[in-house]
Amino acid sequence: MEKRSKFIATVMPCASEEEALDFLEEMRKKYSDATHNVYAYVIDENNIYRYSDDSEPSGTAGLPVLDTIRKAGIVDCAVVVTRYFGGTLLGTGGLVHAYSSAARQGILAAEVIERILCDVVSVKVEYTLSGKLSHYLSAAGIKIEDTVYTEEVTYIICLAQDESKRVIDEITELTNAQAEITVSGRKYVDFKAEKEE
Repeated sequence: MEKRSKFIATVMPCASEEEALDFLEEMRKKYSDATHNVYAYVIDENNIYRYSDDSEPSGTAGLPVLDTIRKAGIVDCAVVVTRYFGGTLLGTGGLVHAYSSAARQGILAAEVIERILCDVVSVKVEYTLSGKLSHYLSAAGIKIEDTVYTEEVTYIICLAQDESKRVIDEITELTNAQAEITVSGRKYVDFKAEKEE
């Protein structure tokens, strides 16, 4: 709330410009009675970024929202800040502050996802070692994609590339080199990012 004007920030992950535009249209429908639906988005692929003041004075709304996204260091994200006019003009500085603040609060409240290139690793062990390995993976916070139970137990795990060798060495030591470990490929995996205090 800023001088009786109400600002609502909505944040959405978007992997493409099409997703960002769909999100924007959804917000325009949801808040069709609002005075303004200002937006900005940044798509990592092809370095796409767009913003709109949505009839606020030029440079007072969309650009501050875009700057807030960039300062947060995030990509593949769209932010819509909806304003319900409260009857009092805020002035150029007031608008910049209000839109920046709303966008920042929205981003802070959102769950930020970090996309990391990982090795996809298959770890096959005898049932007698599966409890120990399962406990290790859980305690280490390692993402288990799948567990396959046949004559043996196979864990399909995703390891950040910079951690891969260390974890494989630890699993080898933990199982006394009785685990059959195979790196089968690479893929991007989404992880919940640590929030900064």
